[in-house]
Amino acid sequence: MLWFLFCLALLLGGYYIYGSFVEKVFGIKKQRQTPAYEKEDGVDYVAMSTPKVYLVQLLNIAGVGPIFGPIMGALYGPAAMLWIVFGCIFAGGVHDYFSGMLSVRNGGASVPSITGKYLGNNAKHFMNIFALVLLLLVGVVFVSAPAGMITNLVNEQTDMNVSLMSMVAIIFAYYVVATIVPVDKIIGRFYPFFGALLIFMSVGLITAVVVSSEHTLLGDYELSQMFVNMNPNDLPLWPALFITIACGAISGFHATQSPLMARCIENEENGRFVFYGAMIGEGAIALIWCALALSFFGSVEALSDVVATGGPGAVVYEASFGLLGVFGGILAFLGVVILPITSGDTAFRSSRLILAEYFNMNQKTMRNRLLMALPLFVLGGILTQVDFGIIWRYFGFANQTTAVMMLWTATAYLARHNKFHWIATVPAMFMTAVVITFILNNSSLGFGLAMQTSTIIGILATVVITVYVLTKSKRDLFVNEDGNAIDDDGIEVVAQDS
Repeated sequence: MLWFLFCLALLLGGYYIYGSFVEKVFGIKKQRQTPAYEKEDGVDYVAMSTPKVYLVQLLNIAGVGPIFGPIMGALYGPAAMLWIVFGCIFAGGVHDYFSGMLSVRNGGASVPSITGKYLGNNAKHFMNIFALVLLLLVGVVFVSAPAGMITNLVNEQTDMNVSLMSMVAIIFAYYVVATIVPVDKIIGRFYPFFGALLIFMSVGLITAVVVSSEHTLLGDYELSQMFVNMNPNDLPLWPALFITIACGAISGFHATQSPLMARCIENEENGRFVFYGAMIGEGAIALIWCALALSFFGSVEALSDVVATGGPGAVVYEASFGLLGVFGGILAFLGVVILPITSGDTAFRSSRLILAEYFNMNQKTMRNRLLMALPLFVLGGILTQVDFGIIWRYFGFANQTTAVMMLWTATAYLARHNKFHWIATVPAMFMTAVVITFILNNSSLGFGLAMQTSTIIGILATVVITVYVLTKSKRDLFVNEDGNAIDDDGIEVVAQDS
C-alpha cells in the first residue's frame, strides 16, 4: 500500500515540479493565437474548453496500452512501477508536451511535418511512413482487442452467441463515421464523459482492493523486492521492460494524437495540463493496473499463469468481476473496452490528417475526407486477419521508435533555439539505446545478437546520433546581425533561455 502511494505521490509531484520546469524551458506565449482560432474550419480546428480537451487527450492516448502494458510489465515485479513513474515524468511527459506544443507553434501540424522541420526532409519521409504504419497497427490492435473482449463478455454473461468478426465489423463501421465527422460532433461531445468513466473505473478498482478482506494492495511483497527483477520466465529487464510498458510510461503513439488536440486548445498556457498532465493521468492508470495485477493474484507466478492462458484481457476480466461483482465488473470491464475504441478512431483520424498534409488536400469537404480515410480502412481490414500476437509485437517496437524520433525532434528544436535541450536529449538517448538494443537482440523481430553485443552497439549508435542531432541543430540555427538566435516567430532568444 505504502509503495503504491509513494509512486503515486512521485507522479503527482512530477507534474507540478518537473512539468513546470519543462513549460518554463519551452517558453509559452499566452498572447499568441492558437491554431483553433487561427485556422478554424469547423471540422478539425475547433476550439474546446480545457477540461474537455484534457479528457479527450487522455482517452486519445490511453487505448489498452496503460492497462495491457503494465499487466505484462507486472511480471517483472513491483520494480516495473518505478519505470512507470520515472518514465512518465522525465520521458513520456516531456515527449507528449513537445509533441503537442510544437504542433501548436506550427499551426496544428502532424508529427511528420514537425520532425521534417527540425530534423530535415529525410526524417520527415521516414516519419511519414513510420507514423502511418504505427497508426495502422494501432487501429488494428484497437479493433481486435475490444472486439475480442466484448465478444467474450457477451457470450459468457448472456445466452447469445456473438461472433468475433461481426463485432470487428461493428467497431470498424463506427471508426469510419468517427474519423470523417467534425471533431466536436462525437469525440468532443461524448469522449469527456468516457474519460470521466475511465478515471472513476480505475479509482473504483483500486479502492476495492484496499477495502477487500481477501486481497491486500502489494501487501505480499517485501521492500527488497521492489527493486529486483522477479520475472518467473527469467526474461531480462533490459531492454524488454521499456518496450513492454509503453503507453504507461512513454509512447510514440501519443505524438500522433497530440496534434488533434493542438488544433483545439484555446491558449498555450493550457498545454502543460492538457499534454503533460494527460501523460501523468495515464501513468496513474498504469500504476493502478500494475498494482492490481500484482495484488489480485498474489504473486508474479500466479499472474504469469493467467497471462499464459488468457492474455492480459483475462487479467482484466478476472480482476474486474472478482473485485466488483457482476454489475460492477461489467461497468469496469466496459470502461476498459472503451479505451481502445476511443483511441482506435483517433488513430485513423490522425492517419487521414497525415495523408492530407502529405498530399496537400483540404479536409473541409466530406469527399476529400473519404478519399483519405477509405484506403486506410481497407488496409486496416486486411491487417485484422493477421495474428494479434504478431501485430502487438510489431506495434511495441514501432511505438517506441516513433517516440525516439519525437524526442530527437524536441532536442533539435531546443538546441536550435539555445534552450536547455537536455530535458529532451537525455530521454532521447536512453530510449534510442533501448530500441536499438531490443531490435538487435530480439530473435523473433530482429537480429538475435547476444545481449552484450546488442547493448554495446546500441550505446555507440546513441552517441553517434546525439552528436549528429546536436551538431545539425546548431548548424541550422538562424542568427540575426547581432549574433543572437531567432526563434520560429522571428523573436530573439534571450540569454536566460540558454
